[in-house]
Amino acid sequence: MTEASTAKLPDVITYDPETARRTLPFDPFDPDFHADPFPHYRKTRERSGRAFRTPGGVVAVYGYEEAATVLKDPRFGWGIHPMVADQFVENPASGESGRILMFMDPPDHTRIRGLVSKAFTPKMIAGLRPKAARYAEELLDRALEENPDGRIDLQQVLSRPLPARVLSDMMDIPEHYHPLFFANTMESGRGLDPGFTLTDEQKAGRNAARDVFIDAGIEMVAARREKPGDDLISALARAEQEGDRLSEWELAMLMMNLLAAGFGATAALIGNQSYHLLSHPEQFTWLRAHPERVPAAVEELLRYDSTLAMVTRTALEDADVAGIPVRAGEYVAVMMAAANRDPEAFDDPERLDVTREQTRNLGFGHGIHFCVAAPIARMIGQEALAALVRRDVRLDDDRSIERWPGVSLRVIGELPVVLGPVTSS
Repeated sequence: MTEASTAKLPDVITYDPETARRTLPFDPFDPDFHADPFPHYRKTRERSGRAFRTPGGVVAVYGYEEAATVLKDPRFGWGIHPMVADQFVENPASGESGRILMFMDPPDHTRIRGLVSKAFTPKMIAGLRPKAARYAEELLDRALEENPDGRIDLQQVLSRPLPARVLSDMMDIPEHYHPLFFANTMESGRGLDPGFTLTDEQKAGRNAARDVFIDAGIEMVAARREKPGDDLISALARAEQEGDRLSEWELAMLMMNLLAAGFGATAALIGNQSYHLLSHPEQFTWLRAHPERVPAAVEELLRYDSTLAMVTRTALEDADVAGIPVRAGEYVAVMMAAANRDPEAFDDPERLDVTREQTRNLGFGHGIHFCVAAPIARMIGQEALAALVRRDVRLDDDRSIERWPGVSLRVIGELPVVLGPVTSS
C-alpha cells in the first residue's frame, strides 16, 4: 500500500457558496458564466494578470505558458489537500483508499501509467478508426430515417452513442451496461469539482455514480480474468512491467477512469465541437470542402472551447507561479479554457478558425497527466466531425441548447439540430 493510500485523509470541504466565490476566480453558481465564460476570462486576465491570488488564497492561472508550466512542473500535483479529499475512493473489501489514474502523483502515477501504456497501443486505436467512421454514418442515417423532419438532439443521436460503441468494441463491454453508464456519466464528472461547490445531495449523486463505474469495472475485470479475450480490459489484466502487474482494485479504479472519461468526456468533446462549428456556418461549409483538415479542425475546436475548463493542483513543495510564491500545500487553479484563448499564445484567440495552422492547446492537459485516452478521444471526435460535415446540418433555432452547470467540465446536455442528407462524398 502506498503512502497516499495509508495517509490519514484530510477532512472533506463542505458546501459553502461564499467560500467558493472567494476562493475560485469566478462565480461557480452564475448561470451566465456557465453559458459563456469567455468574456469573464478575457476581462479577468486584462484586469488581474496572467496569474494572481484570489481573495480566498488560491493562485489562479490564466496565461497559456504559465498554465503549461504548472501542469508539467513536478512540484505541483494532487497531494492530499482538503479540497481534493473527495478524489479518494475506499475499497469496501480491504479498506484501502486510492485514486483513479488522473488523480495520482508519482510514483503511483508513473507505475500505473507505464502499465497502461503497454495495453493502450496506437495499433489498437488505428484498428478502431474504420469502425468509428462506419458507426458515425450509421447513427446519423438512422436518425434521419426515424425523424424525417431532421429535428434531433445531436447529443442523443451521435455524441453519446458513438463513443459508447467504439469503447464497447475496444473493451468488449456488454450492451446492457450502456444505459447505466449514460445515466451516471455527468454525475461522476462532478468528481473534478471542488467540494465547496457541491451540495450534500450532489456529492451523494456523484459518489453513487462513481460506485456504478467501479462495480462495473470489478465485474468486467473478473470476467476477463476467468475468460481473457483480445480486448483492452484483457490486455490491461495481462500487462506486466518488470514483474509488476495491476491488482484487482487498481484495475477496477482504472476501468472507472476509462469508462467515465470515454462515455462522458468524449461525448462532451463531440457536442462542444459540433455546436461551435454549426454556430459558424461559413467554417462548416469550408470544412466540408476540405475534409482533409478535419483533424486540425478538431484541435482548433478543442482550443476554442476546452471540455476540461479548469484543473486544480496542490503545491507538493514550495514553488512559484509566474513569480507568485506558493507554499507547499497551497492550491492552484489552472484555467485551461482561459489559457487556450491567451492572446500572447494565439493570434486573434477569440476567433474560431478551422484554417488555423497553430493547433497546440491544453484541451487534454499537459505534462505527466496528459489524458491517457486522448488518442482514442481525438480519433472518435475526428470521425464524428467528418460524418457531420458531409451532411446538410444546422442548429435548430426554435430550440435552445442546455449546458451542464459543472465547474470543471464544459458539457452540453442537449443540442437541438436539423439534420439533412449527405451532400458530399
